[in-house]
Amino acid sequence: MNILEIQGLNKYFGGLTAAAGVDLHVGEGEIVGLIGPNGAGKTTVFNLISGALSPDSGMVRFKGTQIAGLKPHEIARRGIARTFQSVKVFSRMSVLENVLLGRLFGREKQSAMTDSARGESEEILDFVGLAGLKETRAQDLILANQKRLEVARALATRPDLLLLDEVMAGLTPTEVASSMDLVKKIRETGVTVFMIEHVMKAIMSICDRIIVLHHGEKIAEGSPQEIVQNRTVIEVYLGE
Repeated sequence: MNILEIQGLNKYFGGLTAAAGVDLHVGEGEIVGLIGPNGAGKTTVFNLISGALSPDSGMVRFKGTQIAGLKPHEIARRGIARTFQSVKVFSRMSVLENVLLGRLFGREKQSAMTDSARGESEEILDFVGLAGLKETRAQDLILANQKRLEVARALATRPDLLLLDEVMAGLTPTEVASSMDLVKKIRETGVTVFMIEHVMKAIMSICDRIIVLHHGEKIAEGSPQEIVQNRTVIEVYLGE
């Protein structure tokens, strides 16, 4: 079953084509990668899925229901959460408070100050490896932990589909390996993952399928093994 289906998705910014007739799907329980050169339209696609942008035309279906044009909070409450290419945490709030906000604005309305909400938030912090930093201000975390905090806040909304936008960018090899393990753990909990990533070791190791964009168009799709052997992908992105 496909949890996400996109058909004929188009988005233009003046004379710039950010998405041109994009067709793709993400199956329930998959980890799917979205790759391509800078400016290929990857984040635009995420923005169109999550409601930050509205498409000029095309369909975005989540669990069979059209969601294109809905507001971000409406889409979030249907079960889609995301992180951002540039880390966006509430810098002066504690790590725990950041996750409580995700819980408060998640799919089930509940006071963030109830014992259950706090307990669930602490469980999520333990899951992502931040339990020992729950009282730390978000701005005082290193980059790798800020990225984990974004993931934790997204998970607090109880998503069925998690969009990860370059969650491994700027990390050390050890931090990348740890992030790869976290993504696999997230999938094991039943959350489907759709991820943009430039760290090829990660994307090739953990993804079931990879979709390649170039100038807003999908130019390839397949298993990691198929993608690394695709001549077009090699020419425009991977190199020899």
